[in-house]
Amino acid sequence: MGIEKLNHIFNPKRIAVIGASERKGSIGAKILKNLIGVGFGGGVYPVNTFRQTVQGIPAYPNISKIPRKIDLAIVATPAHTVPQIIEECGEAGVSGVIINSAGFREVGTEGFAFEKRIIEYQKKFNMRIIGPNSYGVLRPGINLFATFAATLALPGNIAFLSQSAALCASALDWALESGVGFSAVVSTGSMLDVDFGDLIDYFGADPKTRSIVLYVESIKNARKFMSAARAFARTKPIVVVKAGRYKETDASTLSHSGSLGGEDSVYDSAFRRAGIVRVSAIVDLFNCAEALAMQSNPAGQNLTIITNAGGPAIMATDRLIERGGKISILSNSTKQSLKKILPSYCNISNPVDIFEEATPDRFRSVLDICLKDENTNGFLLIYSPQAAADPIELAKTISEMANQTKKPILVSFMSEDKRSRDACKILQQNRIPVFNTPEQAVSTFMYMFSYTQNLELLYQTPEALSIESTDSKSLKDILRRSICREEKSLGLKNSLLFLKKYNIPTVRTEIAYSSKEAKSQASKIGYPVVMKLLSPQLPHKLKNEGVILNICSSSDVEVSYDRLLNNFNKLNSDAEFHGIAIQPMLRRNGFELLVGSKKDSQFGSVILFGTGGTNTEFFKDVAIGFPPLNQVLARRLMEHTLIYKHAVTSRLPLNIPLLEKLLVKFSKLIIDFPEIKEIDINPIIVNHNSAVAVDAQIVLDLEQKDLDPSYCDHLVIAPYPSKYISEWSTRDGEKILLRPIKPEDELLFKKLFSSLSAETKRFRFFEIIKELSHEKLTRFCNLDNDREIAIVAELQKKEKTIIGVARLILDTSGNNAEFAVLVSDSWQGKGLGKKLVDSIIRIAKDKAVKSIYSDVIYNNKKMLGLAKKMGFRTEKIDYDTIKIVLAFN
Repeated sequence: MGIEKLNHIFNPKRIAVIGASERKGSIGAKILKNLIGVGFGGGVYPVNTFRQTVQGIPAYPNISKIPRKIDLAIVATPAHTVPQIIEECGEAGVSGVIINSAGFREVGTEGFAFEKRIIEYQKKFNMRIIGPNSYGVLRPGINLFATFAATLALPGNIAFLSQSAALCASALDWALESGVGFSAVVSTGSMLDVDFGDLIDYFGADPKTRSIVLYVESIKNARKFMSAARAFARTKPIVVVKAGRYKETDASTLSHSGSLGGEDSVYDSAFRRAGIVRVSAIVDLFNCAEALAMQSNPAGQNLTIITNAGGPAIMATDRLIERGGKISILSNSTKQSLKKILPSYCNISNPVDIFEEATPDRFRSVLDICLKDENTNGFLLIYSPQAAADPIELAKTISEMANQTKKPILVSFMSEDKRSRDACKILQQNRIPVFNTPEQAVSTFMYMFSYTQNLELLYQTPEALSIESTDSKSLKDILRRSICREEKSLGLKNSLLFLKKYNIPTVRTEIAYSSKEAKSQASKIGYPVVMKLLSPQLPHKLKNEGVILNICSSSDVEVSYDRLLNNFNKLNSDAEFHGIAIQPMLRRNGFELLVGSKKDSQFGSVILFGTGGTNTEFFKDVAIGFPPLNQVLARRLMEHTLIYKHAVTSRLPLNIPLLEKLLVKFSKLIIDFPEIKEIDINPIIVNHNSAVAVDAQIVLDLEQKDLDPSYCDHLVIAPYPSKYISEWSTRDGEKILLRPIKPEDELLFKKLFSSLSAETKRFRFFEIIKELSHEKLTRFCNLDNDREIAIVAELQKKEKTIIGVARLILDTSGNNAEFAVLVSDSWQGKGLGKKLVDSIIRIAKDKAVKSIYSDVIYNNKKMLGLAKKMGFRTEKIDYDTIKIVLAFN
């Protein structure tokens, strides 16, 4: 269900308050008072079974008796009455509901039953519901205060979405005192229907909202959340504080990958992948949102501090280093210029201390010089109340100087007197963020830099990697047989087989079931060898004396076999013996790495990379990523580990291109097999020219037994839709590959655009665009395939050439979709346009879209003629635009 009905909640014309009351202190009384007491421009209708008027307004016994159609119903009645009220709202044609009532799942079985009935009515009547347990909704810009809050809010440009009602109350108090305004405040409650994904979609498109901040305890629908955040993080900062950072590790995990990468680190990685900035405290939440909305993002983490007090500057520097930032190294020319204008006792290195007698003019002169320094990515000005500098004059000076740079300027005014408060207002009016302490300012600067890094990840174009296709049918059969037998994991040999099939190099492995067989296998492999005890009840072999290294002779093999067998007999009586693995003893002249995957309860399959071997659990050096990976995402995953940073500076650097390709292959394996719960490649030994997997374990998801194994429900990000790949031949016999676009296609798409005539550009883009920026090209090529799919027509010759593209963009309901078609001038009139539209129609039907449409310039005769032949109906939008629509049965 889409977000269009949310408009009835956030911009209602008529509101019914069900449970409206005159009883002092009741929720119904507070909500009604807030709605009628602040000048809401719409109609408000109290609903109370026992009263004819409430707070001087005519009341109605139930919603069906209200003579006007209601947009929003606010329910503040006991939980057991709510399901019937929701049914009545649906029958009355109400589109939006806020449930303030408590007493649902939190009270047990009875509460769950109430929720089940509410959801049934919500789906039946196609309503949108916020809550239960919601604190309400505030839209200060239109005087909508649909809440029982005692504190209201100032208008502003921040949308605050909170899972905690109590935090809403505290945040409103703090914001009012700090002068922070909101475009909206939404208490999500239990998120029975409307969740964070819906709200990000709505406020991402809201012109009154410049940034979105969230207080999150858990994510209900991770895939929808990630899709919405990725759609809007490029244009609106999304800032989150996540509660519940720590959770005890599940002792039942069978692999290293299962025990590493805890819940909070998965959230951390998810936020980063979606372009969201994560902060650690509520005050950071609003500081960061305001700063990102006011200032440009820093290109790096180099900060220049200008201060009239040394102590606060030292504290700011400490916080900067602690957060991974850097003090800018001022250039010699900057230092010489500062030396000329400052007294000899002033510090001309960073932090630049201009001493307590500094006047606004001295601040101006120093800032003027420092703004020109090329080593600086941002500025922090610290003002401690001293006699020489009037705060208001200083605020005016800073505001004037800020216009001379595109780099962010942050200010800390360490004073609470009236003139300082007035100075802060001047700075804020000029879009310069002000902080009470230097530490807050520094933290915000580093959060801003995190946003820069996240955006780089969204905009960076990956290199095209040649990944061989894999026939997965035989592997699927292995999994299905094992799951049907309810085996928890695959053996070592089958686990390595999966890697081998995906062209991930593996060590030669033979399995022996007797000492005689072991000696024979070891002789064939060649000494020295490694022997490993195999048992499903022994996932961590080394911990349990299940591995013997460096075996150099036949007699040693016999002794080692007996020793491993003896260790097996010490296990519990239910343990299963799956033989002894014999492998060559590899020279450890590289890095031992871990590559793995686990299924997170909310975010599905995640990929882990980090330090492997015997140090895995000691260092816990693991980074988390989400499939699908490409070359850029694989690189970023590695960069977040200590082993990568160590390798970069060591004499044995990692082969980064090799590892990027390996991780992309591994990602493909995870995408292809939802039956895999955990997979552990540990260690994989990597040096400057090779990588080889030495040990692997695949743990099975037995819950997949009765599910469709091809469904990608285990992924939080839609994978590449390879099912839409097809071939087509023109009438002249030219072979064309039709396939979904990839991020790697940016250069090919740019060449296509450059080849277009002015008329073709105007027909497609409604204007003549000379050149597409990298950001726009990324937007065209790097798609969320849950929301948008583009099919490119690729000419099958030595040099790849894109000669056409068709794009399908689904609306948030998934019911309708906009499409567009672009064909290179030299290929127009050859049937390619029709073929691309056919592809779009096939995809739309596959996604159960009800209709597709496109806006066409009135004199685009070719497109209008094609649309007529294909059965589209036409609607005139204005004097030069015609809408073509095709509805499906």
